[in-house]
Amino acid sequence: MRAILCKELGPADKLVIDDIPSPEAGKGQVKVKVKAAGLNFPDTLIIEGKYQIKPELPFSPGGEMAGEVIAVGEGVQRFKPGQRVMGLTGYGAFAEEILVPETNLIPVPDGMDDQTAAAFSMVYGTSYHALKQRANIQPGETLLVLGASGGVGLAAVELGKAMGATVIACASSADKLAVAKEAGADDLINYAEEDLKDALKQRYPKGVDVVYDPVGDKYTEAAIRNMAWNGRLLVVGFAAGDIPKIPANLALLKGCAIVGVFWGAFTQKEPQTNVQNIMELFQLYGQGKLKPRISEVFAFEEYERALAALTSRTAKGKVVLNVAPD
Repeated sequence: MRAILCKELGPADKLVIDDIPSPEAGKGQVKVKVKAAGLNFPDTLIIEGKYQIKPELPFSPGGEMAGEVIAVGEGVQRFKPGQRVMGLTGYGAFAEEILVPETNLIPVPDGMDDQTAAAFSMVYGTSYHALKQRANIQPGETLLVLGASGGVGLAAVELGKAMGATVIACASSADKLAVAKEAGADDLINYAEEDLKDALKQRYPKGVDVVYDPVGDKYTEAAIRNMAWNGRLLVVGFAAGDIPKIPANLALLKGCAIVGVFWGAFTQKEPQTNVQNIMELFQLYGQGKLKPRISEVFAFEEYERALAALTSRTAKGKVVLNVAPD
């Protein structure tokens, strides 16, 4: 089978496509033919050795995928060959076949295509966990979404609206904000043209209740300085590059909480709660309240361009790699 391999740490141009042996399913494992893989910002970090997970070389990146079950290992009860599945892999999804623990897979809902399934779990799972378990967001509260046109950002906009919040979308261009508005944002701030702190102070003098922050850098402090009493800053990621150093006195003065969101760890430590979240997300999808936006689909051989869409922050929604489409 073919796989995109990281044989030495570095940027995407260090990756290669190679033929490797087809794996055999062991106890509790499911062998899946990968049809499509969703790209996420951690994929750009893991190949450079900058992510929490550091696989042994060589490895294939790719943290989520959709495909078809080829075979099951000993003890697997929930899946059978021919069944369509989607799931989380941590890494390894940029390959034509992959072994996945049974517990990391979910049947693909009726009516969802492979590309959508590959793009669904991580962004909606992360954003729903953030807003539901970590922020406990309530109807009528204000939700500020930084990086609102990216994969997790757009998911947060849609979910915030579905959960009854007033959603303020922030992004760095008019085109990106237009996408956020299509997803349901109530207000838009272009922080390439406006100073974020000043814009928030003028429009929301009482502050915002929840900040969803997958961006980091200077934007985090600007947001927390405009936090309402009992507000919650959700630390999701650092797509802008720099990890912010937040003055601790701001949390004291604002009476707010700085809350970490590590969905990958949550899925392992609280698997049943995560499954319940996914079932609720499928219900919202079936009701038409979630409309996953795929920014671009790339062929298997175009992996460099696909990853560049993330590192350049040009993607408006999810980026998907067609691995072995029908």
